[in-house]
Amino acid sequence: MSDDTITTEEEVTPKVVGKVRSTKQSAEKWGEEVITLGFCVLPSLLFRAQRRLGLNPTQLAVLLQLADFWWDPGRKPFPKKADLAERLSLSARQVQRHIAELEKAGFVRRIERTVARRGKISNAYDLSGLVDKLKALEPQFTAAAEEARALRKAVTKPGYRPAAKTTEAK
Repeated sequence: MSDDTITTEEEVTPKVVGKVRSTKQSAEKWGEEVITLGFCVLPSLLFRAQRRLGLNPTQLAVLLQLADFWWDPGRKPFPKKADLAERLSLSARQVQRHIAELEKAGFVRRIERTVARRGKISNAYDLSGLVDKLKALEPQFTAAAEEARALRKAVTKPGYRPAAKTTEAK
């Protein structure tokens, strides 16, 4: 580099656009102290579609806990059942049963992990079933949202008159 070249801080450290903003917004909502302990990004569709997916509250809680351990898209989460049990105030056996139910319903797939000279260690959990189920529901939720948006837009137009409802006497 020659002496007549000037380097600015922006050239040395590129700005991260999306993550910094979302982290800052999350800190504004939840508080800096809370966010520094970590956060997990979850699609809202998981909450909106809970009933359609057939998930009871405990099953949803188990999925949320598994998702909290899923830090990297290329690496499956592998929490110990005991850790999940402690977080959920359940027994390890109850957690095991709920995971088995989720596996039977196609939300998760357990992957046995072993280590030489130690044997079995915590399972890894493939959440691609959950992802696939959410992707399959997305068009229905998108269509419903677009329909609601169109209806709201129509209501704001001058001269809007809702369609008359006909009631038939029985």
